Formats: sequence, C-alpha cells, structure tokens
Amino acid sequence: MASAKLLSVLVIVSVVAAVVPMTEALTCGQIQGSLAPCLGYLKTGGAPTTPCCNGIKSLVSLAKTTVDRQNACKCLKDAAGKVPGINPTFAASLPSKCGANIPYKISTSTNCASVR
Repeated sequence: MASAKLLSVLVIVSVVAAVVPMTEALTCGQIQGSLAPCLGYLKTGGAPTTPCCNGIKSLVSLAKTTVDRQNACKCLKDAAGKVPGINPTFAASLPSKCGANIPYKISTSTNCASVR
C-alpha cells in the first residue's frame, strides 16, 4: 500500500515536472547583451544612458537564483578583464549610478563563488 502511494506521488511529480517548464540559467550572452549599452559609460564615465540602466536593472530582475547571480558575476568579471579600456571605478559604480542593487562589486577581483 505504501509503495503504491509512493509510486502515485512520483508519477504526479513527473507529470508536473514535464508540464511546468524549468527556467534555464542566464547565459553570458544574455548578460553581455543587457550591458552592451553601458560600454561608453564603462570607458569614459559621465552618466550612464537609459538603455544601459535598463539593461542592468533587467539583469538584476532576471538573476533570481544563486546560480544566475554567480553566472552573471563570472560573466561580468570576465568581460571586465577582456574588454580594453574599461575603467574599474566606473564598473564598480555602475549599479549605484543606475539605482540597481547588485550583491557584488563588478570587478576583476570579485570572488563570484561567494555570491548568493
């Protein structure tokens, strides 16, 4: 009797899992695309553009899980080190300039494994 109930529960869970799509983790391409409008600010400073701030706010709203936030951190950290001319001070100040709350510093020295 107990095994029949367990089997029923497993079947229901399997059906729900098949019907409810799982959301995929954010990709680095999505993250970079969201922040592409920020390149001018990241290199020269001034005021970030509206598309830049919209991109970073979108990134914050999409990164709902620890895995998403860690992936975003790794992608931003990697991009900060590879794109020539990015000013580290401008990168670190971008979230606050846009009124976005990112739980880590955008920097090549950020430990993304500690992001929750």
